[in-house]
Amino acid sequence: MSLPKKKFFGRLMLDIEGESLSVEDQKLLLNPNVCGVILFARNYSSKRQLINLTQHIKSISPQMLIAVDQEGGRVQRFQTDFVRLPSMQKLGDMLSRSNESAIKFIRDVGWLMATEIRSCFVDFSFAPVIDVDRFRSSVIGDRSFSENPDTVSLAAGAFINGIHDAGLPCVGKHFPGHGSVVEDSHLEHPVDYRSLEEITSHDLVPFQKLIPSLDAIMPAHVTFPKIDKNPVTYSSFWLRTVLRKNFEFKGIIFSDDLSMKGAEIAGDYKDRAKLAYESGCDVTLVCNCREGALEVLSFLEEHQNPSNDILNLMWRSARDDTIEDIELKRFERVREELNRLIPY
Repeated sequence: MSLPKKKFFGRLMLDIEGESLSVEDQKLLLNPNVCGVILFARNYSSKRQLINLTQHIKSISPQMLIAVDQEGGRVQRFQTDFVRLPSMQKLGDMLSRSNESAIKFIRDVGWLMATEIRSCFVDFSFAPVIDVDRFRSSVIGDRSFSENPDTVSLAAGAFINGIHDAGLPCVGKHFPGHGSVVEDSHLEHPVDYRSLEEITSHDLVPFQKLIPSLDAIMPAHVTFPKIDKNPVTYSSFWLRTVLRKNFEFKGIIFSDDLSMKGAEIAGDYKDRAKLAYESGCDVTLVCNCREGALEVLSFLEEHQNPSNDILNLMWRSARDDTIEDIELKRFERVREELNRLIPY
């Protein structure tokens, strides 16, 4: 049975400060230009607290999307009461030993991750990372499945299938690749001087192969000056020509956080949002800067925005099931395999 469609207008995803909604948070969630909330470790202490928070968000705005970075390894926002997930590099390394069993296991891990967050009424994780890297990037590193593009394609494809098994959408990041620059775009403005041919034959391989499976994509705050003077987030060449036209991507484009250092080049928050939307981003994220989020909302309120119905790709109907109700045998098996195969 197909899900009922909702009418989305918002184009901003923002964060909240604590483990419950403040009066200001509640007011902001009623703003029709806000389409989603991204949660961080500071917003979490237990599954019960998380469920109370997400249900409160949905009671204020039922169509509000709730997201998290629950990649695994060093980027796992929900930890206490959740199964600790390995880094994607550890999963990718398994492929060199036994492809068939490794692919099944990676799919199971993707399913487990999505199952756990769904049971707490979180709509999706910004995952998987499909950058190609191992030792070069200071921010990607072991968040990547491998330094080999084909291995990344195979492993990420299995992980995505697992997410879809759980009924959730996925987000591939960071297009067209953040793994070949040392700099961390949270702290610096990374520049990659390679040619389009070099990037196409390496970093872009997993994105191109996985396009049919990706519900959404997040571009990198990286500039490729031999190709375009603008960072990818602000590049109509990368987003409209390469991603939309050449790759025929039909899903959602989420900007990375516009408060990151790599996004500052466009100016103030209104300018960053304006350029991101004009270049092809469907939704912008502003995190850890409420003033910046308010600036973007002010910009959106000054402009008439058509409905953003593409966000239906990320929405799933609310479910009442808890972890005890969801294929418990599979869940226990995967958890045991994680503890046995990848000890911490």
